[in-house]
Amino acid sequence: MPRIKAISRKLHLWIGLLFGTVFVVLGLTGSAIAWLHELDHMLNPELLQVPPPAGQTAGAPLQLVPAQVQAISDRLNADPRYGRPSMLVLPERAGGVVVAWYRAKAAPASSSSPLALEVARQVMLDPATLAVTGERNWGQLGLSRRLLMPTLFHLHRYLVAGEIGKTIVGVSGLVLLLTALSGIVLWWPKPNRKALRQALSVSYGGSWPRLNFRLHRAAGFFAAPVLLVLGFSGSYFNLPAWITPAVSAVASVTDVTLAAKPSNQSPASAASIAPAQAVQAALALFPQARVSRLTWPAKASMPYEVRLRQPDELRQGDGATRVSIDSGDGRVLRVLDPLRAPGGDVFLNWLFPLHSGEAFGLAGRILISCFGIMPLLFLVTGISVWWKRRPKKTA
Repeated sequence: MPRIKAISRKLHLWIGLLFGTVFVVLGLTGSAIAWLHELDHMLNPELLQVPPPAGQTAGAPLQLVPAQVQAISDRLNADPRYGRPSMLVLPERAGGVVVAWYRAKAAPASSSSPLALEVARQVMLDPATLAVTGERNWGQLGLSRRLLMPTLFHLHRYLVAGEIGKTIVGVSGLVLLLTALSGIVLWWPKPNRKALRQALSVSYGGSWPRLNFRLHRAAGFFAAPVLLVLGFSGSYFNLPAWITPAVSAVASVTDVTLAAKPSNQSPASAASIAPAQAVQAALALFPQARVSRLTWPAKASMPYEVRLRQPDELRQGDGATRVSIDSGDGRVLRVLDPLRAPGGDVFLNWLFPLHSGEAFGLAGRILISCFGIMPLLFLVTGISVWWKRRPKKTA
Protein backbone atom coordinates (compact mmCIF):
# COMPACT_ATOMS: atom_id res chain seq x y z
CA MET A 1 0.00 0.00 0.00
CA PRO A 2 2.77 2.58 0.74
CA ARG A 3 4.23 1.98 -2.73
CA ILE A 4 0.80 2.38 -4.34
CA LYS A 5 0.27 5.62 -2.44
CA ALA A 6 3.69 6.92 -3.48
CA ILE A 7 2.90 6.26 -7.16
CA SER A 8 -0.55 7.79 -6.77
CA ARG A 9 0.92 10.87 -5.10
CA LYS A 10 3.28 11.52 -8.01
CA LEU A 11 0.54 10.86 -10.55
CA HIS A 12 -1.89 13.12 -8.70
CA LEU A 13 0.70 15.90 -8.44
CA TRP A 14 1.76 15.92 -12.09
CA ILE A 15 -1.80 15.68 -13.38
CA GLY A 16 -2.73 18.65 -11.21
CA LEU A 17 0.23 20.71 -12.42
CA LEU A 18 -0.27 19.85 -16.11
CA PHE A 19 -4.06 19.75 -16.39
CA GLY A 20 -5.19 21.86 -13.43
CA THR A 21 -5.83 24.98 -15.48
CA VAL A 22 -7.78 23.01 -18.10
CA PHE A 23 -9.94 21.47 -15.36
CA VAL A 24 -10.65 24.93 -13.94
CA VAL A 25 -11.70 26.31 -17.33
CA LEU A 26 -13.94 23.31 -18.03
CA GLY A 27 -15.45 23.46 -14.54
CA LEU A 28 -16.29 27.17 -14.56
CA THR A 29 -17.67 27.14 -18.10
CA GLY A 30 -19.63 23.99 -17.26
CA SER A 31 -21.28 25.79 -14.35
CA ALA A 32 -22.44 28.48 -16.76
CA ILE A 33 -23.65 26.28 -19.62
CA ALA A 34 -25.65 24.12 -17.22
CA TRP A 35 -28.00 27.10 -17.59
CA LEU A 36 -27.20 27.79 -21.25
CA HIS A 37 -30.76 28.25 -22.49
CA GLU A 38 -31.95 30.27 -19.49
CA LEU A 39 -28.96 32.63 -19.59
CA ASP A 40 -29.10 32.97 -23.37
CA HIS A 41 -32.81 33.89 -23.21
CA MET A 42 -32.16 36.37 -20.41
CA LEU A 43 -29.32 38.05 -22.33
CA ASN A 44 -31.14 38.08 -25.69
CA PRO A 45 -34.88 38.47 -25.13
CA GLU A 46 -35.35 40.34 -28.43
CA LEU A 47 -33.79 37.43 -30.30
CA LEU A 48 -35.09 34.37 -28.45
CA GLN A 49 -38.40 35.42 -26.92
CA VAL A 50 -41.70 36.24 -28.67
CA PRO A 51 -45.29 36.74 -27.51
CA PRO A 52 -46.99 33.36 -26.96
CA PRO A 53 -49.57 32.23 -29.55
CA ALA A 54 -53.13 33.40 -29.03
CA GLY A 55 -54.86 31.51 -26.25
CA GLN A 56 -51.63 30.28 -24.64
CA THR A 57 -49.55 31.57 -21.75
CA ALA A 58 -45.81 32.09 -21.91
CA GLY A 59 -43.95 29.00 -20.73
CA ALA A 60 -46.78 26.56 -21.44
CA PRO A 61 -45.82 23.34 -23.29
CA LEU A 62 -45.89 23.84 -27.06
CA GLN A 63 -46.24 21.27 -29.85
CA LEU A 64 -45.95 22.45 -33.44
CA VAL A 65 -47.99 20.37 -35.89
CA PRO A 66 -46.68 19.24 -39.33
CA ALA A 67 -48.56 22.05 -41.12
CA GLN A 68 -46.75 24.65 -39.00
CA VAL A 69 -43.39 23.05 -39.75
CA GLN A 70 -44.25 23.18 -43.43
CA ALA A 71 -45.24 26.83 -43.20
CA ILE A 72 -41.91 27.68 -41.53
CA SER A 73 -40.01 25.78 -44.22
CA ASP A 74 -41.95 27.53 -47.01
CA ARG A 75 -41.34 30.92 -45.38
CA LEU A 76 -37.58 30.39 -45.36
CA ASN A 77 -37.47 28.88 -48.84
CA ALA A 78 -39.37 31.82 -50.31
CA ASP A 79 -36.88 34.37 -48.95
CA PRO A 80 -33.61 34.60 -50.94
CA ARG A 81 -31.83 35.80 -47.78
CA TYR A 82 -32.32 32.40 -46.15
CA GLY A 83 -33.41 29.45 -48.33
CA ARG A 84 -33.68 25.88 -47.14
CA PRO A 85 -32.07 25.32 -43.73
CA SER A 86 -30.08 22.27 -42.73
CA MET A 87 -32.08 21.88 -39.52
CA LEU A 88 -35.02 23.37 -37.64
CA VAL A 89 -35.01 23.39 -33.83
CA LEU A 90 -38.58 23.82 -32.61
CA PRO A 91 -39.49 25.60 -29.36
CA GLU A 92 -40.42 23.50 -26.34
CA ARG A 93 -42.62 26.17 -24.74
CA ALA A 94 -44.87 29.00 -25.82
CA GLY A 95 -42.89 32.21 -26.17
CA GLY A 96 -39.86 30.47 -27.66
CA VAL A 97 -38.59 30.86 -31.21
CA VAL A 98 -37.85 28.45 -34.03
CA VAL A 99 -34.11 28.29 -34.77
CA ALA A 100 -33.18 27.55 -38.37
CA TRP A 101 -29.61 26.32 -38.77
CA TYR A 102 -27.55 26.76 -41.93
CA ARG A 103 -24.36 24.81 -42.50
CA ALA A 104 -21.19 26.80 -42.95
CA LYS A 105 -19.84 26.92 -46.46
CA ALA A 106 -16.98 24.48 -46.94
CA ALA A 107 -13.62 26.22 -46.68
CA PRO A 108 -10.89 25.51 -49.24
CA ALA A 109 -8.64 22.64 -48.16
CA SER A 110 -5.62 24.93 -48.20
CA SER A 111 -7.23 27.33 -45.70
CA SER A 112 -8.76 24.79 -43.32
CA SER A 113 -7.15 24.40 -39.92
CA PRO A 114 -7.68 21.84 -37.15
CA LEU A 115 -7.77 24.83 -34.77
CA ALA A 116 -10.65 26.51 -36.61
CA LEU A 117 -14.17 26.46 -35.19
CA GLU A 118 -17.02 25.60 -37.53
CA VAL A 119 -19.39 28.55 -37.75
CA ALA A 120 -23.08 27.92 -38.44
CA ARG A 121 -25.71 30.53 -39.19
CA GLN A 122 -28.76 30.68 -36.92
CA VAL A 123 -31.97 32.43 -38.00
CA MET A 124 -34.73 32.86 -35.40
CA LEU A 125 -38.43 33.01 -36.27
CA ASP A 126 -41.68 33.56 -34.40
CA PRO A 127 -43.56 30.25 -34.92
CA ALA A 128 -46.95 32.01 -34.88
CA THR A 129 -46.30 35.00 -37.18
CA LEU A 130 -43.28 33.58 -39.09
CA ALA A 131 -41.52 36.91 -38.56
CA VAL A 132 -37.72 36.75 -38.33
CA THR A 133 -36.54 38.07 -34.95
CA GLY A 134 -32.85 38.10 -35.85
CA GLU A 135 -29.84 35.92 -36.48
CA ARG A 136 -26.32 35.19 -35.27
CA ASN A 137 -23.34 33.01 -36.11
CA TRP A 138 -22.97 30.04 -33.77
CA GLY A 139 -19.26 29.44 -33.38
CA GLN A 140 -18.21 33.06 -33.83
CA LEU A 141 -16.35 34.12 -30.72
CA GLY A 142 -17.18 37.27 -28.82
CA LEU A 143 -18.30 38.76 -25.52
CA SER A 144 -21.36 40.57 -26.80
CA ARG A 145 -24.75 39.50 -25.45
CA ARG A 146 -25.52 37.45 -28.56
CA LEU A 147 -22.16 35.69 -28.65
CA LEU A 148 -21.36 35.23 -24.95
CA MET A 149 -23.16 31.93 -24.32
CA PRO A 150 -22.07 30.34 -27.64
CA THR A 151 -18.50 31.39 -26.80
CA LEU A 152 -18.69 29.76 -23.35
CA PHE A 153 -20.09 26.61 -24.96
CA HIS A 154 -17.22 26.43 -27.45
CA LEU A 155 -14.71 27.12 -24.69
CA HIS A 156 -16.14 24.21 -22.69
CA ARG A 157 -16.45 21.80 -25.62
CA TYR A 158 -13.49 22.79 -27.82
CA LEU A 159 -11.31 25.16 -25.77
CA VAL A 160 -12.02 27.43 -28.78
CA ALA A 161 -9.41 25.37 -30.65
CA GLY A 162 -11.46 23.32 -33.12
CA GLU A 163 -10.83 19.61 -33.48
CA ILE A 164 -7.55 19.82 -31.59
CA GLY A 165 -9.30 21.43 -28.65
CA LYS A 166 -12.08 18.85 -28.84
CA THR A 167 -9.51 16.07 -28.54
CA ILE A 168 -7.74 17.81 -25.65
CA VAL A 169 -11.04 18.10 -23.77
CA GLY A 170 -11.82 14.44 -24.43
CA VAL A 171 -8.39 13.36 -23.18
CA SER A 172 -8.80 15.67 -20.17
CA GLY A 173 -11.92 13.73 -19.24
CA LEU A 174 -9.92 10.50 -19.11
CA VAL A 175 -7.19 12.26 -17.13
CA LEU A 176 -9.85 13.47 -14.71
CA LEU A 177 -10.76 9.82 -14.11
CA LEU A 178 -7.15 9.10 -13.14
CA THR A 179 -7.08 12.19 -10.92
CA ALA A 180 -10.19 11.10 -9.03
CA LEU A 181 -8.99 7.50 -8.66
CA SER A 182 -5.53 8.49 -7.48
CA GLY A 183 -7.13 10.97 -5.08
CA ILE A 184 -9.26 8.21 -3.55
CA VAL A 185 -6.12 6.11 -3.02
CA LEU A 186 -4.39 9.04 -1.30
CA TRP A 187 -7.46 9.80 0.81
CA TRP A 188 -7.85 6.22 2.06
CA PRO A 189 -7.32 6.36 5.84
CA LYS A 190 -6.15 3.75 8.33
CA PRO A 191 -8.90 1.33 9.38
CA ASN A 192 -9.90 3.06 12.61
CA ARG A 193 -12.57 5.57 13.62
CA LYS A 194 -10.18 8.41 14.46
CA ALA A 195 -8.41 8.25 11.10
CA LEU A 196 -11.73 8.12 9.23
CA ARG A 197 -13.05 11.13 11.16
CA GLN A 198 -9.92 13.13 10.36
CA ALA A 199 -10.16 12.13 6.69
CA LEU A 200 -13.72 13.47 6.46
CA SER A 201 -13.42 16.62 8.56
CA VAL A 202 -12.02 20.09 7.93
CA SER A 203 -10.50 22.18 10.71
CA TYR A 204 -8.27 25.24 10.89
CA GLY A 205 -6.42 24.47 14.12
CA GLY A 206 -4.33 27.62 13.79
CA SER A 207 -2.58 26.37 10.65
CA TRP A 208 -3.44 27.42 7.09
CA PRO A 209 -1.40 24.57 5.55
CA ARG A 210 -3.37 22.08 7.67
CA LEU A 211 -6.64 23.71 6.60
CA ASN A 212 -5.66 23.54 2.91
CA PHE A 213 -4.64 19.90 3.21
CA ARG A 214 -7.77 18.78 5.05
CA LEU A 215 -10.06 20.79 2.80
CA HIS A 216 -8.40 19.29 -0.29
CA ARG A 217 -8.62 15.79 1.16
CA ALA A 218 -12.20 15.89 2.48
CA ALA A 219 -13.67 17.77 -0.48
CA GLY A 220 -11.91 15.37 -2.83
CA PHE A 221 -13.57 12.38 -1.20
CA PHE A 222 -17.08 13.81 -1.62
CA ALA A 223 -16.38 15.16 -5.12
CA ALA A 224 -14.72 12.02 -6.51
CA PRO A 225 -17.91 10.17 -7.59
CA VAL A 226 -19.20 13.22 -9.46
CA LEU A 227 -15.82 13.89 -11.05
CA LEU A 228 -15.65 10.28 -12.24
CA VAL A 229 -19.02 10.68 -13.98
CA LEU A 230 -18.12 14.07 -15.46
CA GLY A 231 -14.77 12.84 -16.72
CA PHE A 232 -16.14 9.70 -18.35
CA SER A 233 -19.15 11.41 -19.91
CA GLY A 234 -17.07 14.32 -21.17
CA SER A 235 -14.69 11.90 -22.86
CA TYR A 236 -17.62 10.10 -24.50
CA PHE A 237 -19.09 13.31 -25.94
CA ASN A 238 -15.81 14.37 -27.55
CA LEU A 239 -14.23 10.99 -28.26
CA PRO A 240 -17.09 8.51 -28.84
CA ALA A 241 -14.89 6.37 -31.07
CA TRP A 242 -12.68 5.70 -28.00
CA ILE A 243 -15.43 5.07 -25.45
CA THR A 244 -18.13 3.23 -27.42
CA PRO A 245 -16.01 0.10 -28.14
CA ALA A 246 -15.32 -0.26 -24.41
CA VAL A 247 -19.05 -0.08 -23.63
CA SER A 248 -20.00 -2.40 -26.50
CA ALA A 249 -17.56 -4.99 -25.15
CA VAL A 250 -19.89 -5.56 -22.18
CA ALA A 251 -23.32 -4.47 -23.51
CA SER A 252 -25.11 -4.10 -26.83
CA VAL A 253 -24.70 -0.66 -28.42
CA THR A 254 -26.42 0.61 -31.57
CA ASP A 255 -24.01 1.86 -34.21
CA VAL A 256 -24.89 5.51 -34.82
CA THR A 257 -21.71 6.52 -36.62
CA LEU A 258 -21.89 8.30 -39.96
CA ALA A 259 -21.07 5.08 -41.79
CA ALA A 260 -24.08 3.33 -40.19
CA LYS A 261 -26.63 5.99 -41.04
CA PRO A 262 -29.33 4.72 -43.42
CA SER A 263 -29.64 5.82 -47.05
CA ASN A 264 -32.81 6.25 -49.09
CA GLN A 265 -34.37 3.08 -50.45
CA SER A 266 -36.52 4.90 -52.99
CA PRO A 267 -35.36 5.41 -56.60
CA ALA A 268 -32.94 8.27 -57.10
CA SER A 269 -35.40 9.83 -59.54
CA ALA A 270 -38.15 10.07 -56.90
CA ALA A 271 -39.26 13.58 -55.98
CA SER A 272 -38.44 14.62 -52.42
CA ILE A 273 -41.30 14.56 -49.94
CA ALA A 274 -42.31 17.72 -48.10
CA PRO A 275 -41.01 18.38 -44.57
CA ALA A 276 -44.54 18.06 -43.19
CA GLN A 277 -44.74 14.50 -44.53
CA ALA A 278 -41.52 13.53 -42.77
CA VAL A 279 -42.80 14.98 -39.48
CA GLN A 280 -46.16 13.25 -39.92
CA ALA A 281 -44.47 9.89 -40.54
CA ALA A 282 -42.50 10.22 -37.30
CA LEU A 283 -45.56 11.28 -35.30
CA ALA A 284 -47.45 8.27 -36.64
CA LEU A 285 -44.95 6.12 -34.70
CA PHE A 286 -44.89 8.32 -31.58
CA PRO A 287 -48.20 10.21 -31.45
CA GLN A 288 -47.66 11.34 -27.84
CA ALA A 289 -44.17 12.72 -28.49
CA ARG A 290 -43.14 16.32 -29.15
CA VAL A 291 -41.20 17.02 -32.34
CA SER A 292 -38.08 18.95 -31.37
CA ARG A 293 -35.92 18.93 -34.50
CA LEU A 294 -36.13 18.30 -38.22
CA THR A 295 -32.92 17.75 -40.17
CA TRP A 296 -32.97 17.96 -43.96
CA PRO A 297 -31.00 15.50 -46.14
CA ALA A 298 -27.49 16.76 -46.79
CA LYS A 299 -27.52 14.83 -50.09
CA ALA A 300 -30.26 13.56 -52.38
CA SER A 301 -29.54 9.97 -51.29
CA MET A 302 -29.94 10.74 -47.60
CA PRO A 303 -33.12 10.72 -45.47
CA TYR A 304 -34.78 13.26 -43.24
CA GLU A 305 -34.14 12.83 -39.54
CA VAL A 306 -36.87 13.77 -37.08
CA ARG A 307 -36.00 14.08 -33.42
CA LEU A 308 -38.67 13.79 -30.76
CA ARG A 309 -39.09 13.66 -27.01
CA GLN A 310 -41.45 11.09 -25.55
CA PRO A 311 -43.21 11.92 -22.25
CA ASP A 312 -41.31 9.30 -20.21
CA GLU A 313 -37.82 10.00 -21.55
CA LEU A 314 -34.95 10.73 -19.17
CA ARG A 315 -33.45 13.26 -21.59
CA GLN A 316 -35.12 16.64 -21.28
CA GLY A 317 -35.40 19.33 -23.94
CA ASP A 318 -34.96 17.81 -27.38
CA GLY A 319 -35.21 14.22 -26.17
CA ALA A 320 -33.30 11.31 -27.67
CA THR A 321 -35.87 9.63 -29.97
CA ARG A 322 -34.78 9.70 -33.62
CA VAL A 323 -36.63 8.57 -36.74
CA SER A 324 -35.00 8.46 -40.19
CA ILE A 325 -37.49 9.01 -43.03
CA ASP A 326 -36.78 8.21 -46.70
CA SER A 327 -36.80 11.63 -48.37
CA GLY A 328 -38.08 10.06 -51.60
CA ASP A 329 -41.15 8.08 -50.57
CA GLY A 330 -41.54 8.77 -46.82
CA ARG A 331 -40.94 5.23 -45.56
CA VAL A 332 -39.40 4.76 -42.13
CA LEU A 333 -35.79 3.61 -42.43
CA ARG A 334 -34.60 3.55 -38.81
CA VAL A 335 -35.99 4.21 -35.35
CA LEU A 336 -33.87 4.93 -32.27
CA ASP A 337 -36.19 4.66 -29.27
CA PRO A 338 -34.49 5.30 -25.91
CA LEU A 339 -37.39 3.66 -24.06
CA ARG A 340 -36.78 0.37 -25.88
CA ALA A 341 -33.03 0.55 -26.31
CA PRO A 342 -30.46 -2.20 -25.59
CA GLY A 343 -28.44 -2.04 -22.39
CA GLY A 344 -25.40 -0.28 -23.84
CA ASP A 345 -27.56 2.45 -25.36
CA VAL A 346 -29.37 2.94 -22.05
CA PHE A 347 -26.03 3.42 -20.30
CA LEU A 348 -24.81 5.92 -22.90
CA ASN A 349 -28.16 7.75 -22.92
CA TRP A 350 -27.73 8.39 -19.19
CA LEU A 351 -24.44 10.21 -19.67
CA PHE A 352 -25.71 13.59 -20.87
CA PRO A 353 -28.49 13.89 -18.24
CA LEU A 354 -25.90 13.06 -15.58
CA HIS A 355 -23.29 15.41 -17.05
CA SER A 356 -25.75 18.31 -17.20
CA GLY A 357 -27.53 17.41 -13.95
CA GLU A 358 -30.94 17.31 -15.63
CA ALA A 359 -31.37 13.65 -14.64
CA PHE A 360 -32.31 14.91 -11.16
CA GLY A 361 -34.24 18.02 -12.17
CA LEU A 362 -33.50 21.46 -10.82
CA ALA A 363 -31.59 20.10 -7.80
CA GLY A 364 -29.29 18.13 -10.10
CA ARG A 365 -28.49 21.15 -12.23
CA ILE A 366 -27.73 23.23 -9.15
CA LEU A 367 -25.45 20.47 -7.85
CA ILE A 368 -23.54 20.27 -11.14
CA SER A 369 -23.17 24.06 -11.17
CA CYS A 370 -21.70 23.96 -7.67
CA PHE A 371 -19.29 21.19 -8.63
CA GLY A 372 -18.05 23.38 -11.47
CA ILE A 373 -16.05 25.43 -8.95
CA MET A 374 -14.45 22.36 -7.36
CA PRO A 375 -11.49 22.19 -9.79
CA LEU A 376 -10.61 25.77 -8.82
CA LEU A 377 -10.77 24.83 -5.13
CA PHE A 378 -8.58 21.76 -5.72
CA LEU A 379 -6.06 23.72 -7.79
CA VAL A 380 -5.64 26.42 -5.14
CA THR A 381 -5.47 24.07 -2.15
CA GLY A 382 -3.37 21.51 -4.05
CA ILE A 383 -0.76 24.08 -5.06
CA SER A 384 -0.68 25.38 -1.49
CA VAL A 385 -0.05 21.88 -0.11
CA TRP A 386 2.60 21.13 -2.75
CA TRP A 387 4.35 24.47 -2.18
CA LYS A 388 4.52 23.87 1.56
CA ARG A 389 5.84 20.32 1.16
CA ARG A 390 8.30 20.90 -1.68
CA PRO A 391 11.96 20.15 -0.83
CA LYS A 392 13.73 23.21 0.61
CA LYS A 393 17.14 24.19 -0.72
CA THR A 394 19.84 24.24 1.93
CA ALA A 395 22.41 27.00 2.17
